[in-house]
Amino acid sequence: MERRNLFRAAAAASLVTAAAPSAASAAPAAFDQDDPRFALAVLPDTQYLFDADSSDPAPLKETFNYLLQQRADDNIAFLTHLGDVTEHGTEQEIVLAGQTFTKIDGKLPYSVLAGNHDINGSLDDQRGPSAYLSVFGPSRFERSRSFLGASPDGYNSAHLLSAAGRTWLILALDWRISDKGLAWASSIMAAHRVPTIVTTHDLAFADDSGKASLSGNGQRLWDKLIKDNDQIFLTLNGHYWPPGRTTLQNAEGNDVHVHITNYQDRYYGGAAMIRLYHFDLGRNRIDVETFAPWFLARDPAKRTPLEAETIELTSDVDRFSLEFDFDARFPVAKPAPRPAAQVVDRHTAAYWRFDQAGQSTADGATVRDLSGQGNHLTVRRLANSTPETLTLSTEHHVGAPAHASLRFDGGKGPDRGAILQTAANAPLNSAKFLGGYTIEAFVKLPEPFIGDHAWMGILSWEGRAGDAGKHSGWSDLEPTCSLNISGERFLQYVLYSEVGDHNPTSWSHALPTGVWQHLAVVNDGKRSIVHVNGSKIARNPTQPAQGIATVGRPFTIGATSFDLKYGQGFYGWIGDVRITARALRPAQFLPGGRYR
Repeated sequence: MERRNLFRAAAAASLVTAAAPSAASAAPAAFDQDDPRFALAVLPDTQYLFDADSSDPAPLKETFNYLLQQRADDNIAFLTHLGDVTEHGTEQEIVLAGQTFTKIDGKLPYSVLAGNHDINGSLDDQRGPSAYLSVFGPSRFERSRSFLGASPDGYNSAHLLSAAGRTWLILALDWRISDKGLAWASSIMAAHRVPTIVTTHDLAFADDSGKASLSGNGQRLWDKLIKDNDQIFLTLNGHYWPPGRTTLQNAEGNDVHVHITNYQDRYYGGAAMIRLYHFDLGRNRIDVETFAPWFLARDPAKRTPLEAETIELTSDVDRFSLEFDFDARFPVAKPAPRPAAQVVDRHTAAYWRFDQAGQSTADGATVRDLSGQGNHLTVRRLANSTPETLTLSTEHHVGAPAHASLRFDGGKGPDRGAILQTAANAPLNSAKFLGGYTIEAFVKLPEPFIGDHAWMGILSWEGRAGDAGKHSGWSDLEPTCSLNISGERFLQYVLYSEVGDHNPTSWSHALPTGVWQHLAVVNDGKRSIVHVNGSKIARNPTQPAQGIATVGRPFTIGATSFDLKYGQGFYGWIGDVRITARALRPAQFLPGGRYR
């Protein structure tokens, strides 16, 4: 969550700069539906902002500005309003609210549901026409890609999201859903067996400690809809304050997280405060934060005391994390292996995978280059390493074309490990890649990570930098190009470029253990950018980097040499490795958008 706090400090300054572009005038920010991290924005009761002649939509406009401006950075998939849009449900209030929502129409998918203040609260969803239905009914959402449909009465809606490589269902249910409405909701879930979030106005309330309990209406929803539908894992409601949460077990014994979100009792009626649910399917977590964009946008020096104390809420019902194993709760079919022909084209300089029939890991065994360029690898163990130093494995990254890998059990001396090298006359040995290149590899570090494996190599071109006439780096005896892992498990890409005596070195964050990672070095003929799981790392130097200063010696997988000697082998798994003679976009990387 510290990233959010740091961003806010910067955002607060930028938003008060007169020259800053308006979010409203900017093009809609991109949403990446394949990124394993995405956010769901939750907006509770805004009724005091649309209250007869005291209405003030400014806070909600600023919230919408924020969501549009930050959609790409936070990968915001959807916004759900929890009802009580207005105070009295009059045509005047509803129309003003509808006009305010036009700011995000067509730019951010969203849902709205009726609270008891938006309609005649004494009736259920069979109440018939209303000012609310005319403005926030199905016709408003018909052109939204996420809109799946509405119940015949128009007061309940369903929305399908594509996020993190999965499909998600959001049900936006009326304040008082009828039996007909419940039957409709059940039919939607029967037709779409995907992870489901139920949003409604009245489902649970909380005591002063934040412990939530089902309300009378909530118990009805639990008994008739939620309990027996295992695909529902999260419910969100407003109406009551204070906010709170609890976890209930459904008929299958699985968790359903029940959350209350409502801040209308706070300063300025809650000031259109939002809650962001950050889904992280790579870490199996949902991180939750609550803040007020309207106050965030103010100059910190000019914020009033009430604005300053309400800008962010940090209690354990407003800012928290949930552990949630999505793959265990909602298993998905894993992709089948892809043949080499699907990932090789005329630009492919080399491609190795370890699922070929009869593949051996014995010394002298060959791993064929499937690019057709003739850069075949030969297996060699270092010094007196045992057969167990290199073995075949069925472990693989979910996005890897081949469902196989090599398990390396290398370590620091005496020369423990194994390497795979190209032959002395392989074209790759002298390739310079002056026009750019992309080097990709799938890597997994063991859990637990035992022993000292500092500076172990993943892959490299053999050869002394000094022999290539390069003297700008740490040592003339190190190779001209290598991908390594430091003692802190930071990924290090070391390059001596062919043009000029440059030694730009990239550094990643600490790589996790026990999890497959896709690594990619992309060079456009001018500089190198390293990506981990499709995300650009921070420490990419701006130094020029044109070509690779190869000296005709072998390309190596499984270690990095020093002074042409190998003193340490790789420890972990290495899957498919591909080298392309041009810069690729992340969408063209081997995982094809799958990074979990």
